[in-house]
Amino acid sequence: MTLLVDDENEKNNNDETAEPIDDENTITLRFSSIETLREKDFAEYNDAELREAEQFMSRLRLAGPPKKSLRLVKANRHGARHDIRRTMRASLQHDGEPIERYWREPSTRLRRLVVLLDISGSMEPYARALLRFMHAAVVGRQRVEAFTFGTRLTRITKELTSRDPDKALAQTSTQVSDWSGGTRLGECLRTFNDHWGIGGMARGSIFVVLSDGWDRGDPEVLAEQMRRLNRVVFRMIWVNPLKVSPGYAPLARGMAAALPYIDDFVEGHSLDALQHLTEVISRNSNEKQRLVEYA
Repeated sequence: MTLLVDDENEKNNNDETAEPIDDENTITLRFSSIETLREKDFAEYNDAELREAEQFMSRLRLAGPPKKSLRLVKANRHGARHDIRRTMRASLQHDGEPIERYWREPSTRLRRLVVLLDISGSMEPYARALLRFMHAAVVGRQRVEAFTFGTRLTRITKELTSRDPDKALAQTSTQVSDWSGGTRLGECLRTFNDHWGIGGMARGSIFVVLSDGWDRGDPEVLAEQMRRLNRVVFRMIWVNPLKVSPGYAPLARGMAAALPYIDDFVEGHSLDALQHLTEVISRNSNEKQRLVEYA
């Protein structure tokens, strides 16, 4: 592999004799740099590594199981409903005799993905990486809603729609006013439920909370709001960057209050953890499975 020399004089002297750069080896080096970051904790990332991680996050696919729609489409086989109009139209070719019957069935559409990111002081080492993950989700998938919360809830879906990561993050920074402050998780979830969630946005959705569970509010309020959400969402996923710590137990008041209403409790400290999160989101099961890991 050819080494690139920074010294200008030496570069000029070797212009005619230098070997061409091996593109295959260059690609291998880039791939290897991502591989070294996959297990690295986001809290230890520098700015250059965050940019490398953005490319990996942009390739993640957050599909999720489809949702049945009220709209009916043609069915190739025996469907849910008889398509009378199509059957009668076809019968005209046989003197009005309905020789063949046609059917319709419900169409499917992508489930809404709702993501809430904790931007309080305790989440500061992870928030900048997880915000980039949210940006990748918004620009890479339809039907995504993004919020931040600390002492207040802020909807940032519009700000993250720009495909330019720098522009999207800059717009988000101007919109959010409670970076690195306290956490009122229960109150923020109540605001979401009252203004957006229960009436429509959360219903049938895949709901993801990115938070370490530290909450200065009343845990009873958080438990009640989680209970309300759990009744209407398709799946409740909690992503906690601290879960990877040896001997971790959900002892924080907020985390303990939320745990009974969570379907999947996963890590969120690294690229590998986010890769696993995409697999959890895509899991094709609507069965509510309560956590027994910390029971």
